[in-house]
Amino acid sequence: MKKLKFDYRMELRFSCPVTEHRFQLRCIPATGPRQQIVDVEMSLEPATDLERMTDSFGSVVVTGYIPEPHDVFSYRVSGIAFVDTENTKPETFKPLYRYDSVLTIPGPCVERLIETCRASIAALPEDAEPLSRAREVMDEVYRAFEYTPGATTIRTTAEEALALGAGVCQDYAHVMLAVCRHVGVAARYIAGMLDGEGATHAWVEVFQDGRWIGLDPTHNRLADDRYITIAHGRDYRDCMLDIGVFSAGEVKQSQWVNVSVREARD
Repeated sequence: MKKLKFDYRMELRFSCPVTEHRFQLRCIPATGPRQQIVDVEMSLEPATDLERMTDSFGSVVVTGYIPEPHDVFSYRVSGIAFVDTENTKPETFKPLYRYDSVLTIPGPCVERLIETCRASIAALPEDAEPLSRAREVMDEVYRAFEYTPGATTIRTTAEEALALGAGVCQDYAHVMLAVCRHVGVAARYIAGMLDGEGATHAWVEVFQDGRWIGLDPTHNRLADDRYITIAHGRDYRDCMLDIGVFSAGEVKQSQWVNVSVREARD
């Protein structure tokens, strides 16, 4: 088990003032099967009343409304996470993680990768567990990509990213999800934080023996106690960390994100 201190900051700047700003945030980690979250503090500018709820996947959702003009929107979330991957608690399985989601529907490129992974998995023992099969998929996904910031957007599908052969953690996770679900491995998308990453991160969990086990295809390794979960779902669309609508003319947006996760040894 690790005790991790986290500090997550986001700042969104607008080229001109906006009004009637309604927003929905998934920025607060929740206590769950592999982590306990304590001492959470959240601040937001411009200050406004916030409502907190839990979505159907168990992720914390914060909503609010800022009617007044503003050209900067920011929040900061800090706290402590006790992460104990080795002693992950059981969860009830949801069959929806067996099936394609909007961003993971296979096209020709993903279908070819599925066939490659099926051949790799066929070489495993007949009774190979889901984690063993998922690791074969992760190896193939890792080899198929070059980590390239800016090559894709939040709307890029698994098929589009694989066709490019380039992308970021979201794309690695989407391709792995697409393949896993077609080789008989139930899998879900995770948005969270990772010690040393400097930004938010995405990875995959697969279901085995009543528990979800994390794999990080961007780094080609199992997710361990350095990983803090913020949200999970079928793909990125279920885990969007910040989304909003507002009134304005032609406005440009620029976003800055910084995440600090470090082990607390006190």
